[in-house]
Amino acid sequence: MKTSLPSLSLVALLTISLVAVTRAQSPPATDDAATAEPKTTPVTYHIGAEEFEGCFAEPAKSTVGSAGAVPGVLVVHDWTGLGPFAQARAVQLAKLGYIAFAADMYGKGKRASQNDRAAAGALAKPFYQDFSLFRVRAQAALAELLKRPGVDPQRIGAIGFCFGGTTVLELARSGADMKGVVSFHGGLKSPNTADAKNVKGRLLVLHGSLDPSVPPADVAGFMTEMNTAGVAYKLVAYPRSVHAFTNPEAGTDISKGVAYNAQAAEAAYGEMRQFFSEIFAGGAPSAQP
Repeated sequence: MKTSLPSLSLVALLTISLVAVTRAQSPPATDDAATAEPKTTPVTYHIGAEEFEGCFAEPAKSTVGSAGAVPGVLVVHDWTGLGPFAQARAVQLAKLGYIAFAADMYGKGKRASQNDRAAAGALAKPFYQDFSLFRVRAQAALAELLKRPGVDPQRIGAIGFCFGGTTVLELARSGADMKGVVSFHGGLKSPNTADAKNVKGRLLVLHGSLDPSVPPADVAGFMTEMNTAGVAYKLVAYPRSVHAFTNPEAGTDISKGVAYNAQAAEAAYGEMRQFFSEIFAGGAPSAQP
């Protein structure tokens, strides 16, 4: 497979970084909305007759009814289903001044524990058998976010972790109107590579360089797909990092192929903050999640 870098004349913006992870410093927030505890609200929604339960996290200073709406960010969980980790990421985003919606991809009450790989695999399997399910469920969650008072429909983004990273990339390939998407250690393969031409915003892919779930061939294939379509993307590969490197519950033994890397996680969240600040035209303070 040809993986050479595109010439500068291409429309696509490509940045590939293999970074030595260091502890970044962020200035403290000065806005009360960035430091006060966000409001969280469980929300039940439906796709056909099936019930789903997501959760909104909103800045402490409400913008509902005000002249200035804020960006909205969809958050998609890993293969265990919506739980504390994804909800905490939504709260982090709310502390940055965004309205975040943690989606439910499986249906109300359908969850697996972090250590139950069999149960998680069973929940995720139908999606990998039929990739259209990623899109249908994510589009429904995005619709819920767009309906929320105070969300600026012109400034929408999405983030996802592992299974959720695959989800938000598929959502982008579907042509969803978003400013940008961030995939944290997500799968990069898709049966819908021709749909990369539908991507409307920028992509940020944060990848563990030793991730056995996303081997170099998948990374090269993704690059070729996006280069061919002229998509603006940035791919950052973190050394000594494997799958789920942002999740503290993954343990620290990289020989298992799934492990937390605190420094890589901090650097990745910093990339996300900078990315959203840019695509949303600085629409949030610089607080560290």
